[in-house]
Amino acid sequence: MRRFIARNILRLFGWKIIGSPPATEKKYIVIMAPHTSNWDFIIGWFGFAALGLHSKYLIKKEAFFFPLGGLVKMMGGIPVDRTNSRNVAVQISNLFREQESLIITITPEGTRRLNNNWKKGFYHIARHADIPIILGFLDYKTKQGGLGPLVYLTGDIDSDMKTIEQFYRDKTARFPEFFNLTPSK
Repeated sequence: MRRFIARNILRLFGWKIIGSPPATEKKYIVIMAPHTSNWDFIIGWFGFAALGLHSKYLIKKEAFFFPLGGLVKMMGGIPVDRTNSRNVAVQISNLFREQESLIITITPEGTRRLNNNWKKGFYHIARHADIPIILGFLDYKTKQGGLGPLVYLTGDIDSDMKTIEQFYRDKTARFPEFFNLTPSK
């Protein structure tokens, strides 16, 4: 029922969700880009629901204020103290090791504003937890979103980031001037 409702809400606004979750993996990180608008979260959340996925997501701890904090947590939010990002990467890696199945969505841009250097926490978490990533996306030009390829990281961060960058090259953000296409730098 949840999938049906989510699909129809997205269809009402002209969005199509493509791709499907991997049948072979129970634990992975979805990186979502571009991320330049609050609408990205709303469309993405309905997109995950349309795909039948229950993903958790990292969000700044400041979003957990009354009365919205309970809703944010219920929707899968995990509070992050951005002043201590190394500790967060270790905690999330350990969470993956403790769970039988877990999906966490991370926006590597880390902000809706222009960021000339993507945060690499998702990479370090995936490598430490020995899990793959999926390239999730929203393309406002085509009004399509969903899941792209499953990527098994090699440990060569420069090469892996170039592969990721290539996938996002043709994706259009809601506010294109805030989307940086050079995550490998």
